[in-house]
Amino acid sequence: MASITFKNNPVTLLGNEVKVGDSAPDFTILANDLSPVSLADSKGKVRLISVVPSIDTGVCDAQTRRFNEDASKVENVEVLTISVDLPFAQKRWCAANGLENVQTLSDHRELSFGEAYGVHIKELRLLARAVFVVDANDKVTYVEYVSEATNHPNYEAAIEAAKSAQ
Repeated sequence: MASITFKNNPVTLLGNEVKVGDSAPDFTILANDLSPVSLADSKGKVRLISVVPSIDTGVCDAQTRRFNEDASKVENVEVLTISVDLPFAQKRWCAANGLENVQTLSDHRELSFGEAYGVHIKELRLLARAVFVVDANDKVTYVEYVSEATNHPNYEAAIEAAKSAQ
C-alpha cells in the first residue's frame, strides 16, 4: 500500500492500491447535480483522474486549474477531479472560478472511489492527493500517490501519460 503523510504526519490509506497495468476499478460518485457517475460513463476516452483532498485549498485549487488548462489542449482526454467535498461546494467553486473543462465529482456519500483506488485517508475522511491515467480500454497507464498530501503532483508526467495513452 502507498505510504503518505498529511502535514508531515503519517496517515492510513484504506482501499486497494492501484498499479500501472491494472484494470481500472469501477466506482460510483456524484456529479454536481447529484446524478451518479461511474468510470463506464467515460468509456472510450482517456481519463486523467485528479484526486484532491478539498477543492477549497490552495494546492487543490492550483492542481484543478493546472489540469484544466493543460488537458484542454489534449484531444480525447477527459479530466475528472474527485474529492469528498459536497457537490454543492464543488459547483460553487467551479462557477466562481470559471472552469469549463474539468468535471468536479464528489465521493462524499460512499467513498466508493477512495476505497477502489486506495486513497481514502482513514483519520481525516478525505482523499489523498493522487493522479491516475486510464486509457480508453480501462487500463491504468499512470499512477502517482503524492507522498505528502500538501505537495503538488508531477503535472508534466501526468499530462505526458495522458498524451501517450491515446
